[in-house]
Amino acid sequence: MKFATLKNGTRDGQLILVSQNLTKAISVPDIALTMQELLDNWPALQSQLNDRYERLNRDELNGTQAFLPTNAAAPLPRAYQWCDGSAYLSHAELVRKARQAEMPEFLYHDALMYQGASDTLLGPYDDIEVTDESWGIDLEAEIAVITGDVPMGVSADDARQHIRLVTLVNDVSLRNLIPHELSKGFGFFHSKPSTAFAAVAITPDELTPYWDGSKLSLPMTSRVNGKILGQPNTGTDLYFDFPSLIAHAARSRRLSAGTIIGSGTVSNRDPSAGSACLAERRMIETIEQGTPTTPFLRFGDHVEIEITDPDGRSVFGKISQRVVRYDPINA
Repeated sequence: MKFATLKNGTRDGQLILVSQNLTKAISVPDIALTMQELLDNWPALQSQLNDRYERLNRDELNGTQAFLPTNAAAPLPRAYQWCDGSAYLSHAELVRKARQAEMPEFLYHDALMYQGASDTLLGPYDDIEVTDESWGIDLEAEIAVITGDVPMGVSADDARQHIRLVTLVNDVSLRNLIPHELSKGFGFFHSKPSTAFAAVAITPDELTPYWDGSKLSLPMTSRVNGKILGQPNTGTDLYFDFPSLIAHAARSRRLSAGTIIGSGTVSNRDPSAGSACLAERRMIETIEQGTPTTPFLRFGDHVEIEITDPDGRSVFGKISQRVVRYDPINA
């Protein structure tokens, strides 16, 4: 099944079912009003929604509407928890190589993860609002899963059954704020503003054969001002898969339904795949040339992130955002 949340003037929006080809949608208020309500009651509602979804795809329902991703919020406009990993270790290796530092051995056994802000998640066409251009504005193209309730201490094998939905993410970073924050020894805060999501979140079965129960394997294209930054494959060089990341997050606490787990920046070791963030491009330039030449994002820049299947069809819909100066008067 494919789901989205339409903006309707409320904080949590309106849950809709979206057709397989992303052209039609229908609200399901008699089943669930919001995505969080659906996730809270998933076992009881899944069968009823699946029947409605099949009828939507057969064009048997009255009250359908054209699906417009420009009207979509994030699938979960606010979530109880957003936990982002760093599962592509080629990215971490480049960071350290650019600094002429060794990769700590423990990172190959113990996943990196931070807990980000989840109260103001952005839709796919929402602006990236930043106060100061000098903060080093960057995109980070990622995959994420949304879970049901997860017990504390769950194993990676058992964690698979708790993955409800898969989606696409732009985890915006303010790179020039990160070094000072990390030097405090207490993690990210100011350097991680609101994260953006594709319009559509999809049940794993709908992604067959590209989803194997632990990861998605499709090329992901990132563009800045229309120019391709990279097209890495999301299933290549993934060191920690999603069940492993869920188990890591749940090691010492339960995860509530609606927890979002991110992969971290998608990164392939093959340099021809390009990059999914500007920082990685700049690291490569530093390694090869001694200094970075690619700038971070500036006000007015346009970012696009999309995953397509082998037939060129958009899987989650496109993330398409402008970088703008935050205006507190009109906010």
